[in-house]
Amino acid sequence: MPAGGVHAGEGLGVTDGDTHAAVMAALGEVRDPELDEPITALRFVDSCTVSPDGAVELALRLPTPQCAPNFAFMMAADAREVVRRLPSVRSVAVRLLDHYTGDEINAAVAAGDGFDGAFPGETESGDLQSLRSVFLRKALVARQSRICERMLAAGATELAVTSMTTQDLRDTPDGVRCLELRGQLGIRAEFGDPAFVTPDGKPIAAQELSRWLRIARLVRMSIDVNGGICRSLLAHRYDLDQPDARGETGDMSEIHDGAPREVSCR
Repeated sequence: MPAGGVHAGEGLGVTDGDTHAAVMAALGEVRDPELDEPITALRFVDSCTVSPDGAVELALRLPTPQCAPNFAFMMAADAREVVRRLPSVRSVAVRLLDHYTGDEINAAVAAGDGFDGAFPGETESGDLQSLRSVFLRKALVARQSRICERMLAAGATELAVTSMTTQDLRDTPDGVRCLELRGQLGIRAEFGDPAFVTPDGKPIAAQELSRWLRIARLVRMSIDVNGGICRSLLAHRYDLDQPDARGETGDMSEIHDGAPREVSCR
């Protein structure tokens, strides 16, 4: 174990407070591709150690040893990429723990290879971009549906909901995330553009909202159910406090320097 590091049950290791905080903040940008939640919030980061000269070692954990290799690879590769951009970081080593393809994934990520470096010939796109796009679209549908249903439950009309613009989305986490997803998908989100759109960017009309929501609700429920299962499996596997319905735990010992100890399963 590196100097200053600790095991999972003891809290995240710290040797350089400022760099450690920056690393954890950067890891908060990495999301489980299917659940669209940060790996830090999901508690997928088992440990993080930072040496005085800026060498970072990360260990990631997942709910089961059989979590899909493509999802596992994306999170490990994305974690390496966001951390290595930090100016105070000299090197990054990412290790996926207790996974049945961990050796292949760890070797490819360490070499900076794409998914095809770990599993040659198993995908046409070494960076899994087409798969990323599928899940970004699902995430957009799910988050938009959550906002729409909240408004309708509060008494808004379908016309009022579909008359909203992107400016109206900037005050809530779901709304902000919708704008981020649109940017990643290349869907226009300028001031005054419609707030709610289909995955191909077409505005949702008032007369289409009810039918669209029926389909969107299924997408959102699938994501939410998977998220709950993953949290429970992770908690059981690593003897963590079980999260509540919001995915939160009451154990503040899992928070170190303001960053949750930081999971996706399929």
